Amino acid sequence: MKIAITALAVMMIAVRAEGAPLRSPWSLHPRSQTTVPYACPSVPNIAADFVTDGFYADNDPTHSIIDPIKMKAYSESSGPVKHEGDVVVAAADTFRKTGSAEAARCVIAHLDSLSRQGSLTGKLSSSQAYFVQGWVSGAWAVAYLKVDGDKQTTAEQRAHILPWLKLLGAKTEAYYDERAGTNGGAQNHFYWAAVQLAATGIAANDRSEFDWAMHRAKIGIDAIAADGTLPEEMRRGKRALHYHLYAASPLVMLAELGLPNGVDLYAENSGALKRLVEVSTSGLVDASLFANRTGIAQERPDPPTAEAIGWAAPYVRRFPDPTITKLLAEAPDHSYMYLGGLPPE
Repeated sequence: MKIAITALAVMMIAVRAEGAPLRSPWSLHPRSQTTVPYACPSVPNIAADFVTDGFYADNDPTHSIIDPIKMKAYSESSGPVKHEGDVVVAAADTFRKTGSAEAARCVIAHLDSLSRQGSLTGKLSSSQAYFVQGWVSGAWAVAYLKVDGDKQTTAEQRAHILPWLKLLGAKTEAYYDERAGTNGGAQNHFYWAAVQLAATGIAANDRSEFDWAMHRAKIGIDAIAADGTLPEEMRRGKRALHYHLYAASPLVMLAELGLPNGVDLYAENSGALKRLVEVSTSGLVDASLFANRTGIAQERPDPPTAEAIGWAAPYVRRFPDPTITKLLAEAPDHSYMYLGGLPPE
């Protein structure tokens, strides 16, 4: 164990060196390309402007009651954008699983076309539009990392894709910086935005974007209470458990993106992220803590979904936990598009 810790310390010191390029966790496990075929869907037209709206009931201060009419409108308006996230992520995951060169080329072809269209770089109609743009843009940036985009692209393609990803990231950063005053940024949307900025920063080797993401992650981790709960997410009524898991998910992803670059978020705030993961995943087995704290029964997926638990796969390899291992085994799938599909190996 002492040797492993020393090796990790040496790596973290090395990547902190001035001018050291940012590294992707997938670069630690390179894939050899194969001739496995892949049917690449055609690239849709995704406009620069994006109009969509939220789906919770207007008179619900907990933002936990879904309005079916609003949800239908949201699904219809956001569907094409989310579907394109699914398409790119599926191709990236196929490359990670099979080494398919065709799947990698599919990822790049879609990102190249979207960048030339200026997709999602225009006017965003609402907060929900910013949320969706951030989730899907983050997934696109992760997909670029998964296929080792710098080696899969031409100089011309990079000249379109990377500035486009950075522009999407800049819109997200500005949006959240304007709204950080209410709770300091200790709320799940900030952590999801940080995933987008971290992945984009690594892809474009932009230290300022990466550092913004790590700063936002630390704010979130520093907000974790001694019992592992998050005050802002505990306000969410019957979805308090859901939103604790929904906060743990991007924070663990950010920890995995941070480690190859000298940032150990797992150690932040005396290991607070571990407390959040433990209390949140335990809630999938027994949600009484959340029910008692909120005074209302909790929504709990059975079996656990990829959204609820798939993100924990890299965590449990670092910190073995029989409850998490069992939940992962029960989940039909571990791929969640908002995280760019399957988590780091």
